[in-house]
Amino acid sequence: MKALPWKAVGLLLMLLALAGALYGAYLHGVTVTDLAWKAKWAEQISAQSNAVATTTSEYRTEEQRRQKAANQVANDARQEQTAALTDAAVADAAGNRLRVEAGKLAATASCAPGDTGAAKRGKAATRAAMVLSDLLGRTDARAGELAKAYDQSRIAGLACNRFVDALPKPLITSE
Repeated sequence: MKALPWKAVGLLLMLLALAGALYGAYLHGVTVTDLAWKAKWAEQISAQSNAVATTTSEYRTEEQRRQKAANQVANDARQEQTAALTDAAVADAAGNRLRVEAGKLAATASCAPGDTGAAKRGKAATRAAMVLSDLLGRTDARAGELAKAYDQSRIAGLACNRFVDALPKPLITSE
């Protein structure tokens, strides 16, 4: 009966060794799985970092392209505005000459012959010519202001359209 405790101790030691081996195999499996997941995770992070870098680079390139297009549109609009202002100055000068000539014409209408009836008609004609000359001057000045405002609005609208046309079309439309 003395051999029975040694057999039990031996069996217990064998069970402990088996349990230790199983636990060691389990730990090895956990470690291998953990390393595999860490490698997969690192690969995923690397892929995401590369995607972010690529996307950021593409967005920066697109932003620079859009800014360049906007700058070109703005430069074109400034040139058109300068040309419109030059044309307006020429038109203003022509309008001033027209007003001066109308004033001269109104002033010469007062030259009446010696007949008193003609003199009275001449004064009335002079007043009418002066009123018409003043009306012509104000009308021409207002037309110049309106033309300048129209030119500015037209140039701004065309510049806006050119900028929108320079933008890329969306892949998905809401139609």
